[in-house]
Amino acid sequence: MRGKYDTTGHKNMHQLIQLRWIAVLGQVATIYVVSMGFGVPLPLNYMLPVLGGLIAFNIVGMLRLRLAPEVTNSELLVAMLVDVGMLTAQLYLSGGATNPFVFLYLVQVTLGAVLLKPWSTWTLVMVTLLCFMFLAAAGRPLTLPLDHGNGLASLYVQGMLICFALNASLLVVFITRVHGNLRARDAHLADLRQRAAEEEHIVRMGLLASGAAHELGTPLATMAVILGDWRHMKPFRGDPQLLEEISEMQSAVARCKSIVGSILLSAGEARGEAPAETTVNTFLDDLVKDWRASRGAGERLRYDNEFGMDRRIVSDTALKQMICNVLDNAWEAARSRVELRAAHEDEGDALVVDIVDDGPGFAPQMLSRFGKPYQSSKGRPGGGLGLFLVVNVARTLGGQVNAENRPEGGARVTLRLPLSALTLEEDKDHAAAS
Repeated sequence: MRGKYDTTGHKNMHQLIQLRWIAVLGQVATIYVVSMGFGVPLPLNYMLPVLGGLIAFNIVGMLRLRLAPEVTNSELLVAMLVDVGMLTAQLYLSGGATNPFVFLYLVQVTLGAVLLKPWSTWTLVMVTLLCFMFLAAAGRPLTLPLDHGNGLASLYVQGMLICFALNASLLVVFITRVHGNLRARDAHLADLRQRAAEEEHIVRMGLLASGAAHELGTPLATMAVILGDWRHMKPFRGDPQLLEEISEMQSAVARCKSIVGSILLSAGEARGEAPAETTVNTFLDDLVKDWRASRGAGERLRYDNEFGMDRRIVSDTALKQMICNVLDNAWEAARSRVELRAAHEDEGDALVVDIVDDGPGFAPQMLSRFGKPYQSSKGRPGGGLGLFLVVNVARTLGGQVNAENRPEGGARVTLRLPLSALTLEEDKDHAAAS
């Protein structure tokens, strides 16, 4: 749910809540030391209820984050104004502007400059200034000895020292965490921009592929007709070798037409055709059978289907092409064989497809940029687009693709696809009901 919006506000509010708990503990410790340790009389019957109000407000803030994680700038401002109000109340009851802890206002102003929009920060500055003026005019003075000249032995100087150390520590810890949140947000935005650029790249490629498929349709149909006519011509009928070559050419043209049809189907331009209803096991069995036949792989492709209880899905051309792209890459890299294993992952209810080869494996630079366009070791123009499309199709389905080199040699590519993205709607309803 949080992935749909910027979570920086949520994280910053969480930091404020943590800081408020520190303030609660600090106030309890300070009241105890000043009252019991130094024997300074404090109006505890008023200060403790203010402290209880701060605790109650913090608990409400924690519940609010659980119920509605998104946090706006105005909510952050209100929370900080409440903190300023609680601090003002405690200072009013314990010396007013003469209390050395009055400089804790600077913590609030500094945090406001980091967390809030400019108008909110200036609002906080004006409120803290008014609170300081109020304390100077109406704060309750405490009975303290005038010992400012005693250096570190002075109670007032000790209070100033504690306040300075507290201010510095809180600012370093809190601002470091806030900067971490901001860096995480910037990294997330950079990732979103990269995804948008990749999706735009895919759209351009899809338009080019669709246009090329349209252009290739007519010459392929012409070639199919010509080859059919040649089979019936007298010079070819009497030559078995020529007939065999014509058959191979017809098979190649038919395969090209099938590829063109798949491109148009993926683009939603094929007439009278739609994604077919099937099951996971049938889909995988047919895919392996077709791939073996078209690549002449035979038993060099080892196929293990451990999916278990079958599930109905929608067989989509993009899904089939995605798995075939990984198989093609493994086939080109393999020395002797390729393995495809399918299983059902209970956690997350996903289809897991492992494709393994016994080739040289991925180069380190390819693993670090796996799935980026034009990352290929084949050294030909356009290389690397297959895996780029695989990663983006899987991401569109809510899945993921992982690649690694095996310790014993070769590479492994793992596809994890949530079945909720492939299952028929009525199956989803049935699964939800059960």
